[in-house]
Amino acid sequence: MILSRYVKEFPSPEAPDQILLFSCRTGAVVRVSRATLAAARAGTLSPTAAATLERHRFLTPDRATEREEMLAWFHRINADRRRAGMVAVLTRRCNLACPYCFEGGQAPEGDMSEETADLLVAMIGREYLTKGWRVDLDFYGGEPLLRPDLIRRIATPLRAAGGELFHGHLVSNGTLLERTVMAELVPLGIESVKVTLDGPPHVHDRHRPYGGGAGSFRDILRGMGEVADLVTIHVGGNFTRESWREYPALLDLLLAEGFTPARLGTVRFTPAVGGKGRGCVTCEEPWLAEAELTLREELVKRGFSVAKPGPFSCMIDLASDLAVDADGSCYKCPAFMGHAGYAVGTLRDGLHGIAPAYGHDIWQKDECFDCAWLPMCFGGCRFMKLAEAGAVDGVSCLREYLDATLETTVRQAA
Repeated sequence: MILSRYVKEFPSPEAPDQILLFSCRTGAVVRVSRATLAAARAGTLSPTAAATLERHRFLTPDRATEREEMLAWFHRINADRRRAGMVAVLTRRCNLACPYCFEGGQAPEGDMSEETADLLVAMIGREYLTKGWRVDLDFYGGEPLLRPDLIRRIATPLRAAGGELFHGHLVSNGTLLERTVMAELVPLGIESVKVTLDGPPHVHDRHRPYGGGAGSFRDILRGMGEVADLVTIHVGGNFTRESWREYPALLDLLLAEGFTPARLGTVRFTPAVGGKGRGCVTCEEPWLAEAELTLREELVKRGFSVAKPGPFSCMIDLASDLAVDADGSCYKCPAFMGHAGYAVGTLRDGLHGIAPAYGHDIWQKDECFDCAWLPMCFGGCRFMKLAEAGAVDGVSCLREYLDATLETTVRQAA
């Protein structure tokens, strides 16, 4: 066994004779002596040391075998997986007018019909619940709470058919959160709400105003407070080059308002991508690394949990995952809804396989196979590539970004 090509090595200042190893295939971190590292490279490890490192995928029999394992990565995941991640757009209407909205102008405003809702229920039951699979369904928009009746129409039969296999989630702007509504939805399997806060009030209200121009921040905080004991609240935020430095103030405000780490689920801030505003269109923009590392550190300092680095899977590559638009058109990623050439079928007519335009296997080339970051990238975000080039005509390479950020992230995790 020899050292995997998908292992990164970082110096250990506190122990100069040791090296920190990170496995991009598993997210495992281990500290080893320089002598052990040299033996791993040469394939001369002792059986005990080799067994430990092999268990966490730091080792591979040879380069050819490892390449074949990477080619089969998603085949293996899909063969073993017994879970479906679904996204359902209930309405294209929204009561906010965010200038960066990547959905703006993609499709005409409209609501999902009751017939389409029933087709969605039938498909999920037939393809997943009857097979004993877990289903995580995100109710999405527009603003899904403009149509709580549709949430009930879909969740009620799915909960009845699947019981604890059905898990419902809302992706909401948070302005319409009310305790009475959520108290009706929780027994139907709705267990979490993800809301978006784009910074402290003076920043958020500029980026996420109501259609008439008024700010939405205080209404969202009010709604969060009403339902925080009923469902798990996840907080996201879409930062830009100009706004990311404001986010620590948002964290302090959340804590001051009683939204402590114990009271919230995940808190995660990501860059705005494309859209009509000033979202980034490539992960190589130099300010991104500084923003990501700084915000991660600020979250950790305040006790919020952050995701550990590890291998990446996009729903485009997961066979059971699907996004369903309000008209019943199906896509492999909600960001592509309304873009010509990316539909993979409809609820009424059935699915016809992933559209080549997604470039789901675009990473299967020598340059990517030889890159240590491959398991954490697999070609990068397809939508970011679409925003950058107008088509998924190549990888959205994460090498530069990961080179700039991962060592710090690994040290925090370790």
